[in-house]
Amino acid sequence: MTKMQIYQVIEEVIKKPPVPHDPAKQSLKAWAMYCLRDRGFKVVYAQNSDFAIETRGGEKIYFKVSNTSDNLDNQFGWIVWDSTTKTASLIPPQA
Repeated sequence: MTKMQIYQVIEEVIKKPPVPHDPAKQSLKAWAMYCLRDRGFKVVYAQNSDFAIETRGGEKIYFKVSNTSDNLDNQFGWIVWDSTTKTASLIPPQA
């Protein structure tokens, strides 16, 4: 699976999650990690980001989460929560 395909699957997961995100019950990070694990992704600890997804080839794709799309570091993939529309979106890293 290419990185682009991985990002497409991740976007599908957060657009149609197994459980809706409830900010009062869980953090965005915990919710995102749960949703990705539920769909079979290997979510691992990452020192300089919120978490990473490890591909079958052993490569890691790093992600951070945010409640705003302002000032995002483009070396990471971002899962951003929009509290107005109550939806999450994926912003892939800009290589």
